[in-house]
Amino acid sequence: MNAALGLLRRQLTGVIALVVVVGFYFVVALPESSAQTRNEMASRYSFAGHSVALPTSDKQQSIRKVNRAYKDFDAWISSVGAAVAMNDLDGDGLPNDLCLVDPRTDQVIVTPTPGKGEQRYAPFELDPAPLPVSDIMAPMGCVPADLNEDGRQDLLVYMWARTPILYLARADHAGLSTAAYKPVEVLPGNVGPDGRYKGPQWNTNAATVGDFDGDGHDDIFLGNYFPDSPVLDPSVDGGVVMNHSLSHAQNGGEKIILLCAGFKAGADPDATFKRAPDEALPEDARNGWSLGVSATDLDGDLLPELYIANDFGPDRLLYNQSRPGQVKFTNVTTPARPGTPKSKRIGADSFKGMGVDFGDFDHDGLFDAYVSNLTTSWGIVESNFFYTNTAENPAELRARLRGGEAPFRDDSGENGTAWSGWNWDVKIDDFANSGDLQIAQATGFIRGYTNRWPQLQELAMANDALVSNPIFWPNANSGDDLAGNETLKFYVKGADGRYTDLAPELGLAVPIPTRGIATGDADGDGLLDLAVARQFGDPIFYRNQAPKPGGHLTLSLTHEQAKTVGSAPAPGSPVIGAEVTVTTADGKKYIQRVDGSSGHSGRRSSEVHIGLGDATGPVRVALKWRDRQGESHQQELTLSQGRHALVLGDQAREK
Repeated sequence: MNAALGLLRRQLTGVIALVVVVGFYFVVALPESSAQTRNEMASRYSFAGHSVALPTSDKQQSIRKVNRAYKDFDAWISSVGAAVAMNDLDGDGLPNDLCLVDPRTDQVIVTPTPGKGEQRYAPFELDPAPLPVSDIMAPMGCVPADLNEDGRQDLLVYMWARTPILYLARADHAGLSTAAYKPVEVLPGNVGPDGRYKGPQWNTNAATVGDFDGDGHDDIFLGNYFPDSPVLDPSVDGGVVMNHSLSHAQNGGEKIILLCAGFKAGADPDATFKRAPDEALPEDARNGWSLGVSATDLDGDLLPELYIANDFGPDRLLYNQSRPGQVKFTNVTTPARPGTPKSKRIGADSFKGMGVDFGDFDHDGLFDAYVSNLTTSWGIVESNFFYTNTAENPAELRARLRGGEAPFRDDSGENGTAWSGWNWDVKIDDFANSGDLQIAQATGFIRGYTNRWPQLQELAMANDALVSNPIFWPNANSGDDLAGNETLKFYVKGADGRYTDLAPELGLAVPIPTRGIATGDADGDGLLDLAVARQFGDPIFYRNQAPKPGGHLTLSLTHEQAKTVGSAPAPGSPVIGAEVTVTTADGKKYIQRVDGSSGHSGRRSSEVHIGLGDATGPVRVALKWRDRQGESHQQELTLSQGRHALVLGDQAREK
């Protein structure tokens, strides 16, 4: 008996720990919806998958050539780069054009969305010539924006191993083709007399566009992942590092703001930018390992805040206190509160941030946020962040942000969105015009047949003093697998307020690693379609065929400008950052903005889309925007449901 008691005493700590773990499991374990409930929820949604037309290429790869210091885990280094944007590039009034980055060929491709009108032009590759691009460089993403303010969409292509390239739409090319774009260095002076690139080796994985200083002109934010280094140069052995921590790494690439400095339209377009001083961003926000970003005005002053999603350490929410020509962001953090772990507090979190988007989940007229993290069961189980805005109104929110407080509470565990896999891009949108927002989320890492989770978990337990050296990282080469069978997620809110992933019921659960998600109403039927970029796999376009959609309001909001010359259509420059608040007869609020590119590597269209559910008849619309002179405006309108194109100057007027 005494021996048994002694054994129990020796094992008591472990027994208590086991009881606690089991208890927490039953507290947080997600209740499963019945098959009948899932099918009923899914009956409101329907998507038809279509292949995307691509140009031919002699180059085919499944893993990139990398610096020899990375050769033992070249599949890891090659795990990003698939990207997709949906927008109106040809000026036909619909966001039915895609800009894709295909890591199998390292091409940046413009192609029409499948379906009606797909024969408008042949898919083609953007050509950087005469700008120098070599095999040790690779594109990572494509951001549509009118960067020379001529009413035509241009393309910002950001890369590894060099500064980005702007592809500016020429005014004298009516049809889309390689020749319709002029490549321009985002920063001049990067080409030497011998024609070779001599600029910095930026390794960019996050980018967005917005008017950061409030002068009326669009600026660019770039978040680099690796510090400047020859990541993709197989002739070099060394000169590279990995993150110096798995939870608070601060040795990543720079964060850069480029301010609009000038532009020119016409057959020989141009756009110039100047780099804002480093002091524009707080020191501890400048060197995380960034994979996602969103520029969204949270407090209603038409100056966008920045949420930077960082791998291996704290995300950053930066409050915008800029003035024209003078950019200034300050850190805001979630204060410590009983019951809120440090790992779930903005600015102190330790998870692996991959993507971020904003949307108003609870119809209070304030933006909430969703952040993708690494949440693979039996792998590395952190959690996504479903950040509910806890402010009562915009005035309180502004006061708390000015005081350095981020008033957000993570509700992912309670509402069923905490765990979904090795996550990347995320888009918050209403795909059935139900009046509630759904969450589309890209997942998966490296697909193969040899499980490398044990080695990765060993790394996760390693001392931080070791992990910055590539020699201590586990093998991840061709044939190795880490979360390779994970599938796209599609979260829908149920009657009980919890979210259920309905991707299996909707045919979206294809076991291929995905990276970027783009959304837009490509055919003008009032339903948001989505395009998905897959890492080393064919991209896919999902046409939305929701059987009984609710009402909707879709707005094209463009700047007032003089008529531009040239044969290429110029439908107008999107008013990036313009805000739309709809109030229905029952008092419910819907808020949305012209998005400058939130997420990881997927870009929603420039149109504002709001699903209205069962609301009928005209709706009250409150608009807020900043004009080209930097002046702020607001106006209330009553609009019928459906599509509208508005020009925003001193007043809003319908085209």
